[in-house]
Amino acid sequence: MVIQSVLTRKVKALFLTAIIAGILMFIGMISQAQEMPPRPVGIYYTQSLSFGAFSLGISGGSVTVYPSGIRSSTGGVVLLNLGYPFFPAIFNIEGNLGTVIHPLLGPDVTLTGSSGGSLTLHLETTDPGDPIIISVSPPGQISVKVGGTIYVGNQAANPPGFYSGFFSIMFIQE
Repeated sequence: MVIQSVLTRKVKALFLTAIIAGILMFIGMISQAQEMPPRPVGIYYTQSLSFGAFSLGISGGSVTVYPSGIRSSTGGVVLLNLGYPFFPAIFNIEGNLGTVIHPLLGPDVTLTGSSGGSLTLHLETTDPGDPIIISVSPPGQISVKVGGTIYVGNQAANPPGFYSGFFSIMFIQE
């Protein structure tokens, strides 16, 4: 009888120890949360790409608007300040903090003129560059600026007027 009572106490103590250890392991698993699952990023278009006013000389050339907002030209293109603004395209991105995004700039596109003619648009770079890491929690957004270059021919190929078109950008979430 004495042996059974000592043995019963030891089994109960061992059983109680096993239960406490199990509870502590369960609590330990609860406190080790995994990171938030990836959520699709939100892309919001806020500003179009604009090259401002310029004039053509005898030969063609190019006009570039950088993501920083600086504009430059090459060849016979003369930049004018006639009140027509120039600026990069801007997209705002919202997603989980630390999400990695890779911008994939679309192929060159053709811009058509209001008086005939066409220009080729080549998207250059983004700011921030590749990769883009989301550094603010939702609902905060980061701005991605996109610059580009248009290639201009002579005055016969590109008469004065407004040129417009559409370009594509893919933002690939890692």
